[in-house]
Amino acid sequence: MPSLSSSQVYFHLPDTLQYWPWQRRVNSHYAKVSAASAAWIESFKAFSRKGQIAFNRCNFGLLASLAYPIATPEQLRIGCDLMNLFFVFDELSDVADERQVRVLADTIMDAIRHPEKTRPPSEPIVGLVAKQFWERAIASASQTSQRRFIATFDAYCESVVEQARDRDVSHVHTVDTYLAVRRENIGAKPSFALLELDMDLPDEAFYHPTVVELTTWAIDMIIIGNDLCSYNVEQARGDDGYNIVTVVMAQYGVDLHEAIRWIARFHDHLLDLFVTYCESEFLPSWGPKVDNDLARYIEGIANWVRANDCWSFESERYFGKDGLEVMERRWLALLPKEEKKAEKGREA
Repeated sequence: MPSLSSSQVYFHLPDTLQYWPWQRRVNSHYAKVSAASAAWIESFKAFSRKGQIAFNRCNFGLLASLAYPIATPEQLRIGCDLMNLFFVFDELSDVADERQVRVLADTIMDAIRHPEKTRPPSEPIVGLVAKQFWERAIASASQTSQRRFIATFDAYCESVVEQARDRDVSHVHTVDTYLAVRRENIGAKPSFALLELDMDLPDEAFYHPTVVELTTWAIDMIIIGNDLCSYNVEQARGDDGYNIVTVVMAQYGVDLHEAIRWIARFHDHLLDLFVTYCESEFLPSWGPKVDNDLARYIEGIANWVRANDCWSFESERYFGKDGLEVMERRWLALLPKEEKKAEKGREA
């Protein structure tokens, strides 16, 4: 723990996955496939040179390689491309108003629903990114996974538009309303759809109440992990209104330290629920093939929780080059507030 004599404010990042049974794994094809996807996304020139360098430091190919450790090279490439598409949309939408985000969202969904269409040169570049991503995906994805991906990606895009609307009017969420919106715009559901690229899970299995609950608990743990790691940089630039730490402080009238303790207890509860109910005894049988695929799917969403946590520290998105040190010591100095710029904007 840092010296108490310092005037610097420190806060503790809880090790929320200390007792999570699923350990870190990374795809053996990571280096080659991630590099190919990174070169692909850079070819669109979506950012300035400085912005592209910052984007590359986030290493979204690592996130996909941690999230899909047993994927084939072809499947991993789809995962890497999706992570890059997510974060291009994220960076562009974060500095846009609701109307502009609506254009981005509609462009992306039109490209995914109609991959055969030539994208007009005048539209936002995310249209071409989405088209090329989806063309690669549908070449090998099952019809069931395609259907679920389109539905969940559409919900994700709509939620990003809603987030922009909230931002425009400075909407204040409660924990419940925040999680309800964040479960859609964090992008977990489309990411989970890639776990079933080679499966044909029937709706009665996929939407069984226990599977739905497991999915929700996993997403909530990913949200908490993301928000805890991103809070420091977000509060420094005054962009922390859409973070569970800020939401808990506002709703319960507590300081940063007590808010984090509350969130850690909530996460422990979610973890206990998932570990308990992921056992097959809580699910009916749909036959050996479906049961095996569903077990792989549940294993996949559990691994996603670990993958997100590892990537948060191993990439440079939240902690720069200090991520592994932060993961070890768990203490962070609260960053000073950045001066507001005359015009909103940030590098990727």
